[in-house]
Amino acid sequence: MVIPVTRTVRIQVGEVTLHGDLSVPTAARSLVLFAHGTGSNRLSPRNRYVARVVEEASIATLLVDLLSAEEEEADVRTGLLRFDVDLLAGRLIAVTDWTLGDPRVAGLPIGYVGASTGAAAALIAATKRAELVKAVVSRGGRPDLAGEALAGVTAPTLLIVGGRDGPTLALNRDALESLHAEAQLEIVPGATHLFEEPGALEKVARLARAWFERYLTASARRRRRPAA
Repeated sequence: MVIPVTRTVRIQVGEVTLHGDLSVPTAARSLVLFAHGTGSNRLSPRNRYVARVVEEASIATLLVDLLSAEEEEADVRTGLLRFDVDLLAGRLIAVTDWTLGDPRVAGLPIGYVGASTGAAAALIAATKRAELVKAVVSRGGRPDLAGEALAGVTAPTLLIVGGRDGPTLALNRDALESLHAEAQLEIVPGATHLFEEPGALEKVARLARAWFERYLTASARRRRRPAA
């Protein structure tokens, strides 16, 4: 069983300090960053569960708040920042760059998990760091909010939506048509937006882990392959 070492990290982005939880299994082969969505943060029990399942594949995870504590308080009152996908994408890009200087994870192939509006932020960030980001998973996401950036995504992208989450499912089907990269839509039967039904979140986690094993592990192997 893979038992990761988890540490709280602080990431300075301009004048804002972001807090995250970095978990690194022994001999980690890749790294997945979690972009939280509407009204959520790094303590989201759903994303933390998905992260634990992903870590079982020797993949490091970083769950990070893309808003500062003060911004989160303001967002509770106004609900505006959670939909500022350009702000969230910029923060995710800064966090991605920060990982390059951390010796625990520097050089590892990177993947993103985005939930709700965090999915749009992840897809936008993936276009800005295409040389680093090798796979993206959207969980109940709003990829449509990425707009024209969808066509520029090069990382293989998995869209996971609940079968009973009608509006989100329709938006994801439209987004799938706009993605030019390898992309797949997985529908979890009987699940609603938060995947609260028995077995639904477990299905999401297994799908995400398999996607990252397929694309991040393969990327890691190519990096380690000796030159001819």
